[in-house]
Amino acid sequence: MNFKIRRAAKEDCKDISRMIMELAVYEKMPDQVKISHEELERDGFCQNPFFECLVAEVPEEHKSNEGFTIIGYALYFYTYSTWKGRAVYVEDLYVMPEFRGNGIGTGLLSKAAEIGKKKQCVRLQLSVLNWNTPSRDFYAGKGAQDLTVTEGWHTIRFDGQNLDKLANEAPKD
Repeated sequence: MNFKIRRAAKEDCKDISRMIMELAVYEKMPDQVKISHEELERDGFCQNPFFECLVAEVPEEHKSNEGFTIIGYALYFYTYSTWKGRAVYVEDLYVMPEFRGNGIGTGLLSKAAEIGKKKQCVRLQLSVLNWNTPSRDFYAGKGAQDLTVTEGWHTIRFDGQNLDKLANEAPKD
């Protein structure tokens, strides 16, 4: 299939927002999405962006059944390991179902890896839901290690009132 991977532009945020919701539906968590395309524009296309994003685009003649030409995305940001150094974290990798199996997911993931390597990142990390066997198999097939199995890491999160409480416990300046 003919497609191209490119850096997302501010104008792509409505399509990215649409696909974020599609991914959330697939992950059985659509009620968790609270972000809008305006927030994506603000946070990803400012002087010091919080994230970077790639999109997969097909020509008009291959557009989706709904008429979309932006049919996949990879949203990522940079982190730092105190043991290893620079890292890139892929928050989302998504390809619309009708376009899967055409190398688009591989293209997005590989491009994120290439960008990370150019910035001297020593690893690429991501999270996958435990029941998402197709994605786990996809990443394993590319050589990814499941750290839950090999090292026993758990993902920990503070949000909402618990984040507020934690922040309020910070020493005052």
